[in-house]
Amino acid sequence: MTRLSVELLAADPVEPITSAGHAQLGIAVLAGIAVIVLLITKYKLHAFLALTIGSLALGAFAGAPLDKAITSFTAGLGATVASVGVLIALGAILGKMLADSGGADEVVDTILAKAGGRSMPWAMVLIASVIGLPLFFEVGVVLLIPVVLMVAKRGNYSLMRIGIPALAGLSVMHGLVPPHPGPLVAIDAVGANLGVTLALGVLVAIPTVIIAGPLFSRYAARWVDVPAPDRMIPQRASEELERRPSFGATLTTIMLPVVLMLSKALVDIVIDDKENTTQRVFDVIGSPLIALLTAVLVGIFTLLRPAGFGKERVSGLVEKGLAPIAGILLIVGAGGGFKQTLIDSGVGQMILEISEDWSIPALLLAWLIAVAIRLATGSATVATVSAAGLVAPLAAGMSTTETALLVLAIGAGSLFFSHVNDAGFWLVKEYFGLDVGQTIKTWSVMETIISVVAGGTVLLLSLVI
Repeated sequence: MTRLSVELLAADPVEPITSAGHAQLGIAVLAGIAVIVLLITKYKLHAFLALTIGSLALGAFAGAPLDKAITSFTAGLGATVASVGVLIALGAILGKMLADSGGADEVVDTILAKAGGRSMPWAMVLIASVIGLPLFFEVGVVLLIPVVLMVAKRGNYSLMRIGIPALAGLSVMHGLVPPHPGPLVAIDAVGANLGVTLALGVLVAIPTVIIAGPLFSRYAARWVDVPAPDRMIPQRASEELERRPSFGATLTTIMLPVVLMLSKALVDIVIDDKENTTQRVFDVIGSPLIALLTAVLVGIFTLLRPAGFGKERVSGLVEKGLAPIAGILLIVGAGGGFKQTLIDSGVGQMILEISEDWSIPALLLAWLIAVAIRLATGSATVATVSAAGLVAPLAAGMSTTETALLVLAIGAGSLFFSHVNDAGFWLVKEYFGLDVGQTIKTWSVMETIISVVAGGTVLLLSLVI
């Protein structure tokens, strides 16, 4: 029996919290998701509250006693926050350090100084992909949009030709590559190896960002030809600083946790001996917690000190970096509670049995479920955590690579067709000065391309590795 199988069995109670049949469980799942969708879309309730109420509704419709449904939800919430919460917090701190020190501006300015003409869209997708590794999508948008607008205006480029590659780079990193919240939650839910998922996520991301970014931007620029709005060019962080960290130091800090986690994955594959001293060392330094913590500590000396930050300012920056993620942590935690309620109700086992009867490949099923929830709720994170909970039993018996691809299939599906119920849709619309139709022709189509290309690449990889 694999470690994953043991974990899945340990996660399930000795007895399910309900003895409902497939028909009742199916109705319960649809009703629970419908409650979540209705509360988020119609009543504009925060996703944390919607997921909490939806989890209890799921248990009630499945015929589970309320006390057992509450126990399942709180157990899942606690386990998810314990395993993922610290990583999200460290990622937020690193992103804040990168932005406030001027390190992100240094990377942007250095790459743009060496790019021009037809290479500019490629430079933008490279910048967004690098910057997007440690930054949440919303933070990356706020950070990069001023650069996009300035480059488009000063260089007389089409706004879409420059903007779409930047958005594609940020969105792909957000949906497919840890330490972003969605992939982390999916990894935790299905018991995937983070290093292997990270490596395969980067592999899937490369063709995806090329097609959805520089290549699609050619058509987007023809469909929507608008100038860069002057009113949306805010002051950049580094304009208030006397000095900022170097390009090399900034890039090293950004890539440090990625290198450490990938090194652990590589050593695990090459050595595969838990008693080996080398592997045990890399198991420690390559664990997500230590890798991100190391990057944060290194960043104090490579990012903040060169920018002139004293001890008190460093402490204040960390506090400010943690404040905005409270909502994200609650959503992720509630998603974990919803997942555990699904598992304890027997819904996961039902999905497993149905998929066997229908002969639907697990990766395609995971992608389709994530797509459906994304379209309904508008949230990539909600789609990811909900889909991961539904398909978690499918991971039993899968290899390390297959489990990682399952996570990426969920992530790809969670990005499908962003529209008016997605906060990111309105963020892009306002920053670029577009109307709703123009935003759909550019941003929404780009997100759909990302989802389809990434999902297709995951399926292709499953055939060859």
